[in-house]
Amino acid sequence: MKALTWQGKRDVRVETVPDPRIQDPTDVIVRITSTGICGSDLHLYEILGPFLDPGDILGHEAMGVVEEVGPDVHALSVGDRVVVPFNVSCGTCAMCGQGLQSQCETTQVREQGSGAALFGYSKLYGQVPGGQAELLRVPFGNTLPVKVPHGPPDDRFVYLSDVLPTAWQAVAYAEVPPGGSLTVLGLGPIGDMATRIALHQGAGQVIGVDLVPERLDRSRARGVHTLDLREHKNVADEIRRLTHGRGTDSVIDAVGMEAHGAPLVKGAQWAAGLLPDALGARMMERVGLDRMSAFYTAIDAVRRGGTISVSGVYGGAVDPVPMLTLFDKQIQLRMGQANVWRWVDDILPLLDDSDPLGVDGFATHRLPLADGPRAYATFQAKEDGMVKTLLTV
Repeated sequence: MKALTWQGKRDVRVETVPDPRIQDPTDVIVRITSTGICGSDLHLYEILGPFLDPGDILGHEAMGVVEEVGPDVHALSVGDRVVVPFNVSCGTCAMCGQGLQSQCETTQVREQGSGAALFGYSKLYGQVPGGQAELLRVPFGNTLPVKVPHGPPDDRFVYLSDVLPTAWQAVAYAEVPPGGSLTVLGLGPIGDMATRIALHQGAGQVIGVDLVPERLDRSRARGVHTLDLREHKNVADEIRRLTHGRGTDSVIDAVGMEAHGAPLVKGAQWAAGLLPDALGARMMERVGLDRMSAFYTAIDAVRRGGTISVSGVYGGAVDPVPMLTLFDKQIQLRMGQANVWRWVDDILPLLDDSDPLGVDGFATHRLPLADGPRAYATFQAKEDGMVKTLLTV
């Protein structure tokens, strides 16, 4: 089969690799029809090379049609259309039972001290082959895939794999009071969708912050009050001006480790990526730092007694956190990988022809899998108005 593989820093290639096979009796093989490129895939493309091997198959946002089922699979049949959650979760352990599929006790990557395994996301999360490929082996065929109806285009459902539950959880964790105010830092796919969900759920004021014109225009068109980072020396001051001097009730940090600013930390991340894998990995695990600009802005912009929800991925081991300010402002803080199945029943009813969240037109680019390397480069450079790309297989 053809698959998009990691070969080195900023080097991904479509290669011919062996087809996946049924390994456990509850496995299914899914022929992929659409697969997304996620903002967190850029962390692999740019920073997390020490945790990857050449040839690793990328991608964790996939859907398709079941092509083969293991002998103990009873919930699916060949020909069923499914979305594959990015968490590799069993659905039956204590953590999954609490709706914490990202902490699945069956697939926790204990040797790395990590939570549940993830498709296509490095040794940190199990080195499981990903979904930017023609075929994908999916374990836990009775409990993991999300069965969806045939008929509507893939765009209607593919975001159930990651974008929708990640954004839904970000808003849920933000705990915006009825009619309250929310700032979303970063208007990439997750931040953009989070603004849509917040408005749909009745937030009275949603402020979106970014510096990419196409992202700002896209959110502004849906009723978000946008702030361009390039125009504000201190964006938190402007947020306070818009909120009676207080700051918003809640802030979502949808940026994470690749925030703009902190050139010294950026340089350290770049240097770690150049080291031999074992040394680079140890450096990141023990003394790794993130660019914390977005998180610091969240602390500054949230009102006293407010809530910060972190959906952007961070990876630093010794990030400096201003505990004095967090304590003094009485800030509530929630974060974590999205628990996909926790939110599926809430989201599925919205994926109909009324399309309240705008999923049918959410992708800015649709490209064949063969164009994956070019898509990664364009997305990383924030060029061509690329916000969300679906690769068709």
